[in-house]
Amino acid sequence: MGNQRNLVKTLGLGYVVIFVVANIIGSGVYKKIAPMTADLHSSIWILAAWIAGGIITLFGALSNAEVAGLLADTGGEFIYLKKIYNRFFAFMYGWSLFTVIQTATISSLAYVFAQSLNSIIPIPSVFSSLQHFTIGGVFFPFQDFGVKLTAILLILILTGLNITGLKSGAGVSKAIMLLVFTGLFVIVVFGLGSLTTKPANFMNFKDLTNGTVTVSAFYTAMLAAFWAYQGWVSVGFIGGEIKDPTRNIPKGIVSGVFIVIIIYLLVNMTYLTLLSIPQLVQINEAGNQIAAVEAVRTFWGTGGVLFISLLILVTTLGCTNASILTGARPYYAMARDKLFFRSIAKINKANVPSNSLLWQGIWASVLVLSGTFDQLTDMIIFAVFIFYGATTLGVFILRYRMPEIHRPYKVWGYPVVPAIFILFCIGLFFNTIITRPREATIGLVLIFSGIPVYFFMKWRYSKTERD
Repeated sequence: MGNQRNLVKTLGLGYVVIFVVANIIGSGVYKKIAPMTADLHSSIWILAAWIAGGIITLFGALSNAEVAGLLADTGGEFIYLKKIYNRFFAFMYGWSLFTVIQTATISSLAYVFAQSLNSIIPIPSVFSSLQHFTIGGVFFPFQDFGVKLTAILLILILTGLNITGLKSGAGVSKAIMLLVFTGLFVIVVFGLGSLTTKPANFMNFKDLTNGTVTVSAFYTAMLAAFWAYQGWVSVGFIGGEIKDPTRNIPKGIVSGVFIVIIIYLLVNMTYLTLLSIPQLVQINEAGNQIAAVEAVRTFWGTGGVLFISLLILVTTLGCTNASILTGARPYYAMARDKLFFRSIAKINKANVPSNSLLWQGIWASVLVLSGTFDQLTDMIIFAVFIFYGATTLGVFILRYRMPEIHRPYKVWGYPVVPAIFILFCIGLFFNTIITRPREATIGLVLIFSGIPVYFFMKWRYSKTERD
C-alpha cells in the first residue's frame, strides 16, 4: 500500500467498557418506550419486551465474546466473518455497515441530538417551501431541513475531532458517560420518589391477559428495544487499538451489556410510574414528542423539560461520537485487505484512519436527509441481526474446526444460548419483512448493492497487480 503506519494499542479494559456503554446508550432509552406502547398497550408487556430484548442481546454478546476472544483485531465482525466464512460474506457485512448499519446509526443519533437542541433553542426553518418535496413518496429530504442541517454539522464536527486522534475521541466519550449516568440516576431517584408516581401503571397484571398482544406485535415492539440495545458489538471494531484484546474485549462486552440492562429497566419503570399507557400512545402518535421529556415534566415542570432536553443532548452527543470513532475501523480493515478503496486504508499522523472517518461522515450526512428516525432505526436492526446471527453461528463452526485451540472466553450455556440467539435472529428477519416491509426492502436493497461493488473491487485490484 506504500503506507507504513499502523494502529497503536492504547486502550485498556476500562475504556472497553466505556465504549460498549457509550455505543449503546443513545436515544433509545428516552424515545422508544412510546412506539413499544403503541404495539403492546400494556406496561407489563413493555417491561417484558425490555427484559427479553436485554436477555437476547446478552445471549448475542456472550456468543460474540467467544468469537472475539479468538479472532480480535481491528475491524471486529468484518475480521470474524472473513475467517469463519469467506472474503465475500465479510465484504457484504462491511458494505452493509457502511451503507446502512453504522452510518444510519450515526445519522439517527445526530438527528435526535438536533431535535433536542431544537426543543431548547428553536432552529430556524430552512427551505420550508420544499418540505413536501418527495422522492418516490418515501423520502422527504427537505422536511425539518433546519434540524437535519444541524445533525449534519454535528456529524462533521465529531468526525473532525476523531481525525485528530483516538485519545481525543475516547476522552470525550468518558466525560460524557459520567454526565449521562448522573442524569439518568437523577431521573430514577426523583421520578420514583415523586408524588406524581402511580405504581399501578406498571403493576396491573390484568394486562397480561388482555388479548391484544400477539407474538408478531411483541417482536415488532422488540425492534424498538433492540435499537436501544444496539451498538455493543462496535467495540470489536477497534480491536487493534485495545491492549490484550482477546481478554479485554469479551470482558468489556459482557460487563457493558449487564450495566445497560440494569439502567434500562430502572429508567423505563420510572417512565411507567409517571405516565399512563394512553399518555404514552398519545406521545407516539404526536410524532414530535419524547417520552422522557413528558415523564420529567410531570414532576419538575418546565425546568424538568430543560434538564431532560440537555441530558438527551449530551447522551446523543456521546453516542454519536462513540459510533463515529469505532465505526470507521472496519472500512479501514476492508481497504487494507483489498476489499475497499485503497485510500481508505490511509493512517494519518495521529495514527487514525482519517479517510475512512471522512467518507463515513459524508455518507452518514446524506442519510440524515433520507428519512425519519424510526424508519432508519427499524432498517438498521433488520440489517444488523442478519450478521449477528451469522457471527453466533460461527461459535459452532469454530468449535468444530478448531476444537483444541485455547479460548480465553467460552460462551456460557453452550450450545443452548447461541442456538436460541440464532433462532431469534431468524424470527426477527421474517417478522420485519411482514410487519415493516418498506424498511426491510430498503435494507435488503442497500445490502445487495454491495454485490457488484465486490466484483468491481476484485477486478480492480487484480488489474492493478497485473499492470
